Amino acid sequence: MSHQPRPRTALVRTLLLTPLVAAGLAACGGPSPDALTDKPYDAGDHISFRGVGEGRRIDPDRPLEVTVREGGSRITDVTATDGAGRYVRGRLSEDGRRWRSTAPLAAGAHYTLRVSTENGDGRPGRRTIGFDTAPADERLRVTFGPDSGTYGVGQPVTAELSEPVRDRAARAVVERSLKVRSRPAVAGGWHWVDDRTLHYRPRDYWPAHATIEVRSTLDGVRVGDGRYGGRSAPLRLRTGDRIEALTDARTHRMTVFRNGRKIRTIPVTTGRPGFDTRNGVKVILAKESFVRMRGTSIGIPEGSSDSYDLPVHWATRVTWSGEYVHAAPWSVGAQGAANVSHGCTGMSTADARWFFDTVRVGDIVEVVGSGGETMTPFDNGFGDWNLSWEQWRDGSALTTDGGPAGSARLRPSV
Repeated sequence: MSHQPRPRTALVRTLLLTPLVAAGLAACGGPSPDALTDKPYDAGDHISFRGVGEGRRIDPDRPLEVTVREGGSRITDVTATDGAGRYVRGRLSEDGRRWRSTAPLAAGAHYTLRVSTENGDGRPGRRTIGFDTAPADERLRVTFGPDSGTYGVGQPVTAELSEPVRDRAARAVVERSLKVRSRPAVAGGWHWVDDRTLHYRPRDYWPAHATIEVRSTLDGVRVGDGRYGGRSAPLRLRTGDRIEALTDARTHRMTVFRNGRKIRTIPVTTGRPGFDTRNGVKVILAKESFVRMRGTSIGIPEGSSDSYDLPVHWATRVTWSGEYVHAAPWSVGAQGAANVSHGCTGMSTADARWFFDTVRVGDIVEVVGSGGETMTPFDNGFGDWNLSWEQWRDGSALTTDGGPAGSARLRPSV
């Protein structure tokens, strides 16, 4: 799933591609682990990764590079993200044979690299690998996310460790050292997503217009196995109004609330059978004023009855795999009456522009009544809110009969 974000503050977390390359790569309901079409082929034999593989830690100061080995194939999309969800900027060559990062990688970080390809017959391929960058030193450090700024009330806090921590006792030491305070105070806790990534969320959404301060006290603390914590930069966030968009796929309506008050009802169309929109709570990841969407990105061959190649405006992204809320002037006749999309939520251009201008990254989009599966918690965006509070607490290394220490009501900073 490729995308072409504008250079705006809300989009600093998305991968930047050249306009020429980004055109024709994005797709509504784009590549995902649960694609609803034929399974893409393994592109590992068709591409090579410079400096990645064989258990080596790569130099964070060297560019990351992906190239095509076979002449009949081309790269259609590359994304590289760290454990905190930050994207690495990169540039894809015009002929689709080479992608190269254009921004330095972080030291001591774990990255996931996802590459989508297309062979000479137009069939999509995919390859996902993980790799680590060499640490600046042997100290265990933490990087908090997202970037400082103002977000919606659904935005989780993320913490990425410079090294994996697998031992439960060591995890408890780390978790006790990650401090989150908010004004107003809320109940919340950390959840271990994997060996080096944690997410923090309240029991319920953050309050509107809250201040959230995150810091680490790991510096100099013995974690275990001879490791000690290092210094880490603190994080300060704010939340805006509480914006929630509830889409009912059965009634084909989206209702938008601000601070609990209904402010607009919008006729929409969601995914048709076979391309059903995911149910559940999603968090807005980015706002892209223009995206090009192609059916080939989800395995629909050119020339088939399902094929499409569309310029899409006012696109609000809710999954990394390519689910958006966007303008769909071609389906206005179905909006409010039927579900005809390939997985996205479509609406009129005027409504999509209003929605785009009203929401911010971190706001809530919830879908009910669809035939699709529930949004997964961690592998396709921020589906954190689809876990119950009890399930969330179970992901803490501090869980006791009384719940994790992080679930206690937090005092405001002084």
